[in-house]
Amino acid sequence: MLIAKSDLQAALKKHFGFDKFKGLQEAVIESILNKHHTFVIMPTGGGKSLCYQLPALMQDGTAIVVSPLIALMKNQVDAIRGLSNDDGVAHVLNSSLNKTEVKRVKQDIKNGITKLLYVAPESLTKEENVDFLRSVKISFMAVDEAHCISEWGHDFRPEYRNLRQIIGRIGDNIPIIGLTATATPKVQEDIIKNLGITGANTFKASFNRPNLFYEVRPKTKNVDADIIRFIKQNEGKSGIVYCLSRKRVEELAQVLQVNGIKAVPYHAGLDAKSRSSYQDMFLMEEVDVVVATIAFGMGIDKPDVRFVIHHDIPKSIESYYQETGRAGRDGGEGHCLAFYSYKDIEKLEKFMSGKPVAEQEIGHALLQEVVAFAETSVSRRKFILHYFGEDFDNETGEGGDMDDNVRNPKKKHEAKDDVVILLDTIAKTNQKYKAKDLVNVIFGKENALINSHKTNEQPFFGRGKDKEKGYWMALLRQALVAGLLKKDIETYGVIKLRSAGKAFLKSPSSFMMTEDHVYDSENDDAIVTAAKGSGAVADEVLMGMLKDLRKKNAKKLGVPPFVIFQDPSLEDMALKYPTTISELANVHGVGDGKAKKYGKDFVALIAKYVEDNDIVRPDDLVVKSTGSNSANKLYIIQNIDRKLPLDDIASSKGMSMEEFIKEMEAIVYSGTKLNIDYWIDEILDEDQQEEIHDYFMESNSDSIDLAIDEFDGDYDDEELRLYRIKFISEVAN
Repeated sequence: MLIAKSDLQAALKKHFGFDKFKGLQEAVIESILNKHHTFVIMPTGGGKSLCYQLPALMQDGTAIVVSPLIALMKNQVDAIRGLSNDDGVAHVLNSSLNKTEVKRVKQDIKNGITKLLYVAPESLTKEENVDFLRSVKISFMAVDEAHCISEWGHDFRPEYRNLRQIIGRIGDNIPIIGLTATATPKVQEDIIKNLGITGANTFKASFNRPNLFYEVRPKTKNVDADIIRFIKQNEGKSGIVYCLSRKRVEELAQVLQVNGIKAVPYHAGLDAKSRSSYQDMFLMEEVDVVVATIAFGMGIDKPDVRFVIHHDIPKSIESYYQETGRAGRDGGEGHCLAFYSYKDIEKLEKFMSGKPVAEQEIGHALLQEVVAFAETSVSRRKFILHYFGEDFDNETGEGGDMDDNVRNPKKKHEAKDDVVILLDTIAKTNQKYKAKDLVNVIFGKENALINSHKTNEQPFFGRGKDKEKGYWMALLRQALVAGLLKKDIETYGVIKLRSAGKAFLKSPSSFMMTEDHVYDSENDDAIVTAAKGSGAVADEVLMGMLKDLRKKNAKKLGVPPFVIFQDPSLEDMALKYPTTISELANVHGVGDGKAKKYGKDFVALIAKYVEDNDIVRPDDLVVKSTGSNSANKLYIIQNIDRKLPLDDIASSKGMSMEEFIKEMEAIVYSGTKLNIDYWIDEILDEDQQEEIHDYFMESNSDSIDLAIDEFDGDYDDEELRLYRIKFISEVAN
């Protein structure tokens, strides 16, 4: 059936209001209208869904669209209904419908009203649905997200495997169109074979998205602050932040909210009503940011998402490509920022350990590609395109400078000799160690496993101790990426030599190691965190002034200085320079109550100091915390108010008494009263209480060790800490 170009253009204008087709759309639609099997690889944002929507609207009968996600179906059905006078033009057939709704869907199909029927693969396995569909005219079958068929795809669904068989039962000569936004050559082959459409007309659009900027940053303990800073630099723009777990989604959404960012959470654990309402708020621009698991975004057609942040690195390059592909669909700017730490990779590997070996092998291979992407010093765009079997044309390719590696080339150094040490150690230890132990052998650190093999007695033990362990770990990962080594799945990650590694040992050649892409999680510990009150980077001059002010105010109020603020709180002030009461409330160990009660003089002093010394305040460090254990805090306060035994409250929360006392200390030190008299009266008599009270009143320190010394061990640690809670509650709060 030959369709004139003018008729196609007219149909496009009539149904969608567009004047011209995008990319490969026109050729794909002609193929479908001519009843050919068709396979389409078109990156997110390329206008994939129009490829089957328009031919469905132009033909007699109903097109069946198989889709894995209910949210995606709903979204598309709404969009199609918006183009037509009759809601029956598009329907969903899935488990969410009741009997009456199913009856109406079938009636509309029989009457020839329904042009597009969206179904989940599970719905197609039901006998009554297959029987019904055999009795009506089907124009063609579209399999969306077709990579779900392949075990090597990033989102494998076993139920997709039976589609070919089911289609055969509905009708013999139904044209099939498979569509995917991400598929490596291996996955493409898999899809065509499994759908039984060899010889299909294949259309492959370029995977290059020139308007997207790719960046990977090290993930530190301050990752929340980094994310807040980035979002505030992009104020008013729409963005998505992806996290791996639902718990992290909830926590991060709260942290963003208390820091003045309009954000909502989105994950499969929310009820359908909340999910749909948050999705609509994002589409209607009532909120700027959605913090989500990967359950979000499939079929979200928001063209102006300006940034996509990965709080956790995804499981595969396909997932990464698909999720980043939600940015800049309108051709405008799109910043793709991923935070990477090798610790996250190890976590993902752990998740896999219970799965069948074949699945683990595939999972590890996909993960290794992610590590290579994060740690590579070549153009990230070239890396992605190469992964999908496409070469970037340096002459005509657009977006060549749109990534951090190209803009800031990394230093490299010759590491041939070190690679020899690494490979030789693996060979001499008979390829029996996992990465960590292997590095320990090279570095010369003994442990039970190494000693049991007597490796510590070998002449090569510790021959790389002149370099950091982090250096060897990074080199090991780069040698894995370069294909010299492999992690053996069967033996849960033991490092083995590949043939290329053996060849390298025989005849070493140049190995250029990237110098500073060492996102080693072990280095995160070196980051000084204010929350620990480490003081290493606090402003010493300001610290002295704050101590003097505390002393002066303590004298005036007739209380010991520690009652006003503890030293770690002053250190944090000398690090963050809070100049308002609300900023002071976010300082370590302060809280609202204390900030309001004692904070006025302190913020005034800091504000003057900042102005006099022209200090640029690190406002990004003042990240408000949600008090992620605010539910815990509330539970403790309420149950102490009810005078429940403290050990009962502790055990109901699964805490030891020591952990529970720590929680109570955090509560009273940040300015909230806790009345634990009912418990203190049980463990200490009146004279004992008076003696401890006088001691704390006269002491310059609230140190428990000093108190134990003072009382010559008359009271134990727990008694003194509990009384200190009562003391701070009464005197300070």
